[in-house]
Amino acid sequence: MLPVARQPASNQISTANQQLPSVDDILAGQLTQSSIDMYRRDVAAYQAYSEATGKNPLDAQTLADWRDHLATNTNMSPNTINRMLSAVKRLIKEAASTSRRIVPAVLKTEFMDVPGVKVKALKTRLKRNARTRISPEDMRRLCEAPNTDTLVGVRDKALLATLASSGLRASELASLTIGQIKQRGKGYYLQVMGKTDTEPRDAHLSVEAYTLISNWLNQRPVLSPYVFTSFSTRAAILSTEPISEVTVWNIVKRYAHQCELDHVKPHDLRRFVGTQLAAKDIRKAQKALGHKSIEVTARHYVLDELEIGLTDNLY
Repeated sequence: MLPVARQPASNQISTANQQLPSVDDILAGQLTQSSIDMYRRDVAAYQAYSEATGKNPLDAQTLADWRDHLATNTNMSPNTINRMLSAVKRLIKEAASTSRRIVPAVLKTEFMDVPGVKVKALKTRLKRNARTRISPEDMRRLCEAPNTDTLVGVRDKALLATLASSGLRASELASLTIGQIKQRGKGYYLQVMGKTDTEPRDAHLSVEAYTLISNWLNQRPVLSPYVFTSFSTRAAILSTEPISEVTVWNIVKRYAHQCELDHVKPHDLRRFVGTQLAAKDIRKAQKALGHKSIEVTARHYVLDELEIGLTDNLY
């Protein structure tokens, strides 16, 4: 089987005598660093395919062949395949723009004309639990799972409550600082800069989560501007550095496993907040999650279920 992904040796990507522009150079200042990192990984996967097959990466036919390879020889979901294709297209589009002209302008049209895969055709690959609803009862069990007799448990309980009441992304929570916690009246909120935000947005924070954060900060033996700091894996020594996005993932997965909610991931806690708010007012859900378009909120956070008995007395 052909390789799907590989880290590039450098930012400059080459195959034979052909070269793709640097992802960092082309997209710097246009996307957040986390988005650029994802673009780099996807373009690196395209590089790996081009090198393995000896094909020209600046030929749109190679992109079409790569699409077919991903659809035929991998188990990737159609959404993942289309995201990877879009990353390469975006790179070529920017490189061919009139302000850059790094590659011939005709490549922009040729690459953009390569269609993605049809989601319907590969629907069996869609994640079964991608839109699984977490009930309030299960969320309560998850948030109560940490053992607060330990300092790690005190931190983790505050972390889970923050995710479950704010709808923050894992990356946003990992870098959360004390200064981002604000009070309005008797309630609290967070000022967050998300991956698509151009200015800070307000995110919810429950009184319960605020109380747990305060408890954690009062017990924490180090001073740090970051709310959730990390422990050394070897000696369990607390650091002043923030936890990583991977650590957030591992914390959620560990307690989810304890509660027999193995399908639950960090983003599912964001989805929980979104679905709970959208059931009452989709506009409030949109604002809380920081979506630019309400269509995004409707597509991913409104989970309509069949209401049993509606047809019992139709005739």
